Amino acid sequence: MTRSSILTGKLPKFGAASCTLRVTMRLFRVLERLRACTEVSARNRHWTNIAELSLRFSSTKAAPRFRRMDYQDAVCTLNTLQTNASALEQVKRERGHPQLQLQAMRGFLQRAGLKVEELDRLNIIHVTGTKGKGSTCAFTEKILRNYGFRTGFYSSPHLVQVRERIRINGLPIGKELFTKYFWQVYRRLEETKEANGGSMPAYFRFLTILAFHVFLQEKVDLAVIEVGIGGAYDCTNIIRRPWVCGISSLGIDHTSILGDSIEKIAWQKGGIFKPGVPAFTVKQPDGPMKVLQERAEEIGCSLSVCPDLDEYECEGSLRLGLAGHHQRSNASLALQLSQTWLQRHFLTDPASSLVEFSGVSPAPAFQPSPAMIKGLAETEWPGRNQTLKHGPVTYFLDGAHTTRSMQACVRWFNEIATHHERNAGGSVVRVLLFNATGERDCAAMLKLLAPCHFDFAVFCPNITEAIATCNADQQNFNVSVENMLTRCLDNQQSWRILNGQEEKPEAELLIGGGLPLVTERHSDTLVFPCILSALQWISQGRDSILSDPNKCVIPVKPSINAKAAPLREAVNIHVLITGSLHLVGGALKHLDPALNS
Repeated sequence: MTRSSILTGKLPKFGAASCTLRVTMRLFRVLERLRACTEVSARNRHWTNIAELSLRFSSTKAAPRFRRMDYQDAVCTLNTLQTNASALEQVKRERGHPQLQLQAMRGFLQRAGLKVEELDRLNIIHVTGTKGKGSTCAFTEKILRNYGFRTGFYSSPHLVQVRERIRINGLPIGKELFTKYFWQVYRRLEETKEANGGSMPAYFRFLTILAFHVFLQEKVDLAVIEVGIGGAYDCTNIIRRPWVCGISSLGIDHTSILGDSIEKIAWQKGGIFKPGVPAFTVKQPDGPMKVLQERAEEIGCSLSVCPDLDEYECEGSLRLGLAGHHQRSNASLALQLSQTWLQRHFLTDPASSLVEFSGVSPAPAFQPSPAMIKGLAETEWPGRNQTLKHGPVTYFLDGAHTTRSMQACVRWFNEIATHHERNAGGSVVRVLLFNATGERDCAAMLKLLAPCHFDFAVFCPNITEAIATCNADQQNFNVSVENMLTRCLDNQQSWRILNGQEEKPEAELLIGGGLPLVTERHSDTLVFPCILSALQWISQGRDSILSDPNKCVIPVKPSINAKAAPLREAVNIHVLITGSLHLVGGALKHLDPALNS
């Protein structure tokens, strides 16, 4: 019996906003046939367990119409708009007609009671890029907040709670505020749904509209807007008149949508340029830089290249609140964006700040103000080059998910972990906790991680825990459990090959409650069914946060616990969690309880 005969087609997708876990009768019948078999191979038993796990995570029932209107109801209703997979397919179909997507976004905005012209009042800083755009936005927002401005900041994805995407003065909007504005926007769209062919905006489009609504209602002085994917086709690009635009480091990502070369991707990113609006970019390779120059000339705006951070006129080196050498270019871009925004703000005639294209020029390396210096030093951006020390267990978290960002992650981890190990006062065990999603090149990222010399490589899907807790903020309706666990097994196999291990039959091992734990005969690589079970095994009871009696402890077979002896005996455990911001967010849900409040 093969894997495909056990799991015919795709398993049901992640579930209903009601958080009730259901499954189709078809899958039940498959499982009954499996149980009726007298002889099942180890591999087939493993896939039976995955199917059983999916019963606890899956639902085909649509979200109900809620009578109550609390925060969880709002998030659950929002989750019914999670059509990301189909939305991306639509983007690909309309690649040659980007105005169709922007036209649809304008229509949704109007149905929500907003006009595109109103967005001009937000005094927007619009930022795109492949790597570092979120960090650039975080630096920029903190600098301008230090000047006393009331800031709005829209970013994606969120790590723990969806409210993180919409921030005012650096903080996620409160649950009451999110709920209030959510229902205002959702009701307007729902009331006009029938007259518009039953259409509703997809998840990211809705959140973008909601962010604009929140910022207008809360009367922010400025809004820092991070592009979702690309630029030209992105729904944030309905912005007509930003005050300044920025492009962080470019690389290869989302190739099915943006194109399969860095030049094609640069063309997409340059789509956020607007006539007369100054634009800045970090240093780019010659190919994409030429494309950005052509886009700036075509659209009619100035384009300046940011200097290196050490070129700014400052006593000593500028200190950054975000770790990693790659953050220096993001900080330089943030300084240019902030300076340009401030110059326009204090002009008596803002129209005089509009500049036409006159070739690519170097941006001036000015003397940063005390507010700028303080802003760079105090910027926080969780999940990016973040370190959490819980007693003998230290977690290094970075949401790197492209080969370029993983190169930066490896460089950062090697530097900081080596520093920690010098001061450890004894033996240290290194553990990798990895997962990746979408079309990412997992094998290439794992190849970059292999030289870090991990003692254990642990893989798990982006499922926070195996027992549903109705945490609607981290529900994903778009990926089946089968696909997620299959990918984990593929990553495990890639890791074994990278480490020169010969392929051997998988040994099936179970943890309590019918949840699958798969390991090879080698003790250095394991697959767990959820993030919590992986973290609990890695920490071996030595992390007091994970040992909280309120957390469900998933029992593991003695034979697997025996393999963890080095983790129990080491003076310190160093855990790198990377490959996906969603994985990092799921880990932070358990490791940083403050993020759940």
